[in-house]
Amino acid sequence: MKHLHTIDLLDTHAGGDVSRIVTGGIDTLPGASVREQMEYLRDDADGLRRLLLEEPYGIPEMSVDLLVPASHPDAVAGYIIMEVMGYPIYSGSNTLCTATAVLETGIVPKQEGLQRFKLEAPAGLVQIEASVRDGVVEWVTCEGLPSYIDTYRDTIQVPGIGPVTYSIAYSGGFYALVDAEALGFKLVRDEEQALAACAYKIVEAIKAQRGFSHYTLGDVGPLPFLHFMGPEEPVAEGYIRSRSTTYVHPGVICRSTTGTGTSARLALMNYEGRLTVGDKLETVSLRETGFIGTFTGTHQEGAYQVVENTITGRSYVLAESKIVINCDDPLVACGELHHILSDRHDKPPQ
Repeated sequence: MKHLHTIDLLDTHAGGDVSRIVTGGIDTLPGASVREQMEYLRDDADGLRRLLLEEPYGIPEMSVDLLVPASHPDAVAGYIIMEVMGYPIYSGSNTLCTATAVLETGIVPKQEGLQRFKLEAPAGLVQIEASVRDGVVEWVTCEGLPSYIDTYRDTIQVPGIGPVTYSIAYSGGFYALVDAEALGFKLVRDEEQALAACAYKIVEAIKAQRGFSHYTLGDVGPLPFLHFMGPEEPVAEGYIRSRSTTYVHPGVICRSTTGTGTSARLALMNYEGRLTVGDKLETVSLRETGFIGTFTGTHQEGAYQVVENTITGRSYVLAESKIVINCDDPLVACGELHHILSDRHDKPPQ
């Protein structure tokens, strides 16, 4: 075989969403910050994302997290998130998985009990708290991005569905929030394909009608996410549980409820005046997995009351591997990787 490259991977999942952590085999990327390195991949070197999320190496339902050196002195590592929709600046499930990978690979040596450290996402610094017992990472809590409601209970006519009432939250990406029962869904696994088809129509209708702008980031692209909200069930004082499903455009139903989806729900509950500091929302997926969002406070950003929150969940290691990229393979577009994989990887193993 000729033109061989290798990439080191640690496959993980949180709530069922598989995050493929790239731990080695990638050249240093240009850019003075993790955000600039993400923008370089997005604008000039998208081949790595496509390689690891498409056949023959991956599937669109996965995510990829590329470990890179942090630019901020307080962070132990940086990470760039890649999904079917592109390059989100933040993701709760990907952060849970990356934090676990940082511990499992020894970038941060595991210690019994609670450990705290910071990671650098394209969105900025993220505080991590992890619990380790008997050498196992039992759970991870990460900061959710400051989240807010952009649009509250607007209505749109959706072809094939009819009028749909939705709210728009920002929680690392813009989310359309819709009532699952109003659309005829119970949020069970058998509905997965129907949920994806319904969400696709709603997102396309909203995109055709309008766009959204973040109060500091400006235009962050077309609407990428939709979150189906199930009924809320009181579990204890200040603790609500709700079935939930997150859709990523185009066509993907997430296995977990997603951290950013949970943060978006907290923003909506706060907007409606239904939260006090310390309240928790547990979102439960089609696969009966869950994340816990905790409301930790608010602050004002211009016209928006912004919700501060954390997301708690558990990530599991699935596999540690080294994939071989053979540029003679007609299914591999090595021409799109020349800015990422250097010549030192071209030689076959001895």
